[in-house]
Amino acid sequence: MVWTWRYEKADGSAVTPTGSQEEFAGQGDAETWIGETWKQLAEEGVDTAVLLEDGNQVYAMSLHEG
Repeated sequence: MVWTWRYEKADGSAVTPTGSQEEFAGQGDAETWIGETWKQLAEEGVDTAVLLEDGNQVYAMSLHEG
């Protein structure tokens, strides 16, 4: 299984931030990575991060505080 993140703007359009194309062996690794980089991603215009397992959506989360 491969875990990846997809990044979107508020309108649902795709965003490709710098250095964001990461693949992870497990969900925990992917979630740790997003926890360490979400502020930088938000600064680059990402509103939502979508966790994918082998291309299938697991969940989506906002990168806005609050």
